[in-house]
Amino acid sequence: MSGSSLPAFPPTGKYIQAIRESCRALRTTSNIKIERSTIERLLLSPSFTGSFQRLSKAHGLAFPLQFPSIISELNLLSILSLLNFASGYRVPLHEQTGRGAWDNIRALVFSLYISSSSGADSDFLSAEGMQTIGMQTIAEQLHVSMHVERPHESIPGVTVGELGGPMHQLVLLITRTLNETGNILVKAGYPDLGTFVLEVLNTGKKAAKGGPPDVDTVLEHIVKTIPGFRDMAIVNGQPVYCFKKALFLLCAIEIRFGSLKSSSIPVPKTSSLPVFSDNVLPSMLIHLGVLDLSSASASLDTAFSDRSGDYRKLLTKAEVQNDVVARLPKEPPAEGPALSVDQAYILRAAAINACEIIVEVAHTLNESTIEASGAPPETLRWMQGITLQDVDMWLWSAAKDRPDYRRLERFSLRGTVMF
Repeated sequence: MSGSSLPAFPPTGKYIQAIRESCRALRTTSNIKIERSTIERLLLSPSFTGSFQRLSKAHGLAFPLQFPSIISELNLLSILSLLNFASGYRVPLHEQTGRGAWDNIRALVFSLYISSSSGADSDFLSAEGMQTIGMQTIAEQLHVSMHVERPHESIPGVTVGELGGPMHQLVLLITRTLNETGNILVKAGYPDLGTFVLEVLNTGKKAAKGGPPDVDTVLEHIVKTIPGFRDMAIVNGQPVYCFKKALFLLCAIEIRFGSLKSSSIPVPKTSSLPVFSDNVLPSMLIHLGVLDLSSASASLDTAFSDRSGDYRKLLTKAEVQNDVVARLPKEPPAEGPALSVDQAYILRAAAINACEIIVEVAHTLNESTIEASGAPPETLRWMQGITLQDVDMWLWSAAKDRPDYRRLERFSLRGTVMF
């Protein structure tokens, strides 16, 4: 069966368990190998130990905006999470805007918020605004052209523009996702997505009977209600659940509201939740030698032509860039392998499972192993406190932090709104 097929929802109360178990099962049956020795090699490498404490906290969720209420900020955060995709359009986005997928989506949501707050005819981030927003507005706010040029049929040397190309496809995906979500919210009587998410958080708090919101309860309500969060598929007859954007939303809520002394937002605890697997995490884990595709099925054994690129060099300490070099424009990224839906789910599932194992290994390292590796003496102390979200943030941030990491291939999948 194809990865475009949807499985049944996990049983109530077992959403997190379903993510872990389905991803481990799909990784195993797809013959993707993970060895403890390669994980230790990564954890004790100068690249990891020299940058982990800095990069694992680089979440990219600082908002240069003023909000009239806490629910307004929650609404923006919820929509940002809903639209946290477009990784397959990284290269054409760079060509048109000079920025990657995440930076463009964040800028789009900020722009929609500012436009809605400055006397616009419509509040684009309300349920009704989402329901009616059109492609032209999205393209304008995203600062991209939906047209492509082609040679004129009968006049040599003349080109004509027509709707089409990757930016047209991306704008259509964003518009449909907003329209669909807006329709659901309006029919259910919610003024915006943030109000719905707040209600779900309160439901999770009741289920927890006094503690932080029960994440299984919250996750189930979000995924079942909003199709844009239903990140699941059937691959080779097996159900697989990733729920990347919903998990990201829960983590973002804790980052943004967890430090407030008094807040009307119930804050979930997310440090032990599965990672939010996109195209960056599995691609990085392949290049760093953790995910072994040499025997992988679904033609993945040959998908990454440069995966053996010398991982030993990648695990060395990053070269310090001087200020002038650091400020130079970044080179446009190269296109990585274009994968099928099934292949992408297999690699994303493998990354989720790999990060679980990475944390397990980190927590079991002993002093003699760390000393033998030549890692700094204080490594043992912080290594034993590593969380899944720390590993997620390190992989995602490290991918942008070093010139050699930025040049590494990342797989792509277009036409999806899941990552």
